[in-house]
Amino acid sequence: MEKKNLPTRAEVPVQETWNLENVFPDIQAWEHAKDKVLEDIPGLAEYKGKLSQGPQTLGDFFERYEKTMRLALRVMIYGMLSSSVDSTDQQALALAGQGQSVFVRLNAATSFINPELMAIGFGQLRTWMEQDQRLAHLGHLIDELEREQDHVRSGEVEQVLALAGEPLGDYFRSYNALTNADLKFTDAVGEDGSTIEVGQSSIDSLITHKDRKFRQTGYENYADGYLGFKNSLAAIQLGGIHRDIFNARTRHYGSSLEASLGANNIPPEVFHALIDTFKNNLPTWHKYWRVRKKALGYDEFHVYDIKAPLSQDSPVVSFEQAIAWICEGMAPLGEEYVETLRKGALEDRWVDRALNRGKRQGAFSSGVYDTNPFIMMSYADNVFSMSTLAHELGHSMHSFYARKNQPFVYSRYALFVAEVASNFNQAMVRDYMFATQTDPAFQLALIEEAMSNFHRYFFIMPTLARWELEMHERAEAGKPLTTDVMSAVCADFFAEGYGEDVIYDRDRIGITWAQFQHMYMNFYVYQYATGISAAHALVKGIQESGQTEVDRYLSFLGAGGSVYPLEALRSAGVDMTSSEPVDRAFEAMAGYVDRLEALVEAGEV
Repeated sequence: MEKKNLPTRAEVPVQETWNLENVFPDIQAWEHAKDKVLEDIPGLAEYKGKLSQGPQTLGDFFERYEKTMRLALRVMIYGMLSSSVDSTDQQALALAGQGQSVFVRLNAATSFINPELMAIGFGQLRTWMEQDQRLAHLGHLIDELEREQDHVRSGEVEQVLALAGEPLGDYFRSYNALTNADLKFTDAVGEDGSTIEVGQSSIDSLITHKDRKFRQTGYENYADGYLGFKNSLAAIQLGGIHRDIFNARTRHYGSSLEASLGANNIPPEVFHALIDTFKNNLPTWHKYWRVRKKALGYDEFHVYDIKAPLSQDSPVVSFEQAIAWICEGMAPLGEEYVETLRKGALEDRWVDRALNRGKRQGAFSSGVYDTNPFIMMSYADNVFSMSTLAHELGHSMHSFYARKNQPFVYSRYALFVAEVASNFNQAMVRDYMFATQTDPAFQLALIEEAMSNFHRYFFIMPTLARWELEMHERAEAGKPLTTDVMSAVCADFFAEGYGEDVIYDRDRIGITWAQFQHMYMNFYVYQYATGISAAHALVKGIQESGQTEVDRYLSFLGAGGSVYPLEALRSAGVDMTSSEPVDRAFEAMAGYVDRLEALVEAGEV
């Protein structure tokens, strides 16, 4: 039987790859930039102990610091992007390692900044802002430093913490090397005996395959690949958890969760309210499994059937068609927004969409202040991939507007708002498609995509957030963490969500914690759920109030890190300290379930 293998990176068409020449034209230019950063570091280090000399000195330092930091970020991102699309490329891995090392050295050499700014005094700093125009924009930075002053250590300790960044990041690099390069999976096998290679860039297309045998063997072989390395993965994960605890304790936070939330001025109640609301709405998921089971006509509904296509005529959506529909869906945001998105995706090669061996799992949007956004994904010519593309373009446009409207110091937005713009784009495009693609098969595909999106962000991620909290709290209390403990807790939490209607293998659902690199980002995953909730509220506002809400939303994108995330969302019209946005998002999801149930009852599925 025929076997379908993933191509090597060298075999994919260049138009399906991103244009890294926009960062550096070649390796020699990268080397020159890296050397320039290393040359500039000693000059910056000489300012240690001198920032208090006056506004002129402080302004001079920040000018030099920003210039060097911006170049260092380009050096680092170039290697990271290169290695992300081919984890077997040894040169790319070397570039990524060197870039990270340079960045750590720069941070260590300038770790005196915050302690010295605090020593100057916040009142004095605000006076200096008025005396030197180069400091005039630092108000929010000073406010943040004042709020976080109890968590800033002495210059010597800050230097050690900065230097520790590289070894403490080795857990994440080890995880990526293992899961994206060394981990091998048994091929998936279809009903006719044909095979498809299982890999990080093919697993999504396998678990949505119309051939149930491909779905089953793809899902099981993928999980079994991780189970084969469960002890190594648990040791790496424990290292990441210990890193979070180390960072929290050295900065005098009460817990890893508090450290993660405190940096963005998020009350812990926001996290706990999200988890409570999720658990209260598990019956909606139980209903969805029952409706899906009936729609598929199966006697048994397995985990690998969760994304089974409900129609054998799933729409084919090319990359170019997806961009056209995304642009039409985002048209309410205005011509500038749409043209920037269209040109970036089609002409400037922001998107690396190729499916190739060695490409890392998932999808992301990246880039730095002096580059265009870069999107990595594995595009599969279907509605699901179109939705993922819309999601990542939401991230990219958020970054584009933040960098366009803010100085370098505020060009990065907080993680808490990072998932808002991405889910906003998905919701806008989805509503547009529901209104314009009236064919029943397409409508069904859109419902499937919507529920697939909610499944990831309103089921998988909140469940993993529960697991993440449990693991950190156990480690913080000195309790043992082994692969058996990690997997048992994970299986228990997912079992609650699956209820009585989903058949699962405990070992395979228990290893889910190992399949997401997000688990190395210290309480990142819960923000997918808060992000999708805020996004739906913003879409509803634009649909009901028009241009006024559009302007508020674009201002939100352009705010970057110049305001606290809750304040940024509040200015756009959403209060995330309230449970209402999450409740409303669950109501929207329940509406999709009802819509699907009506189609099933009417015999249209």
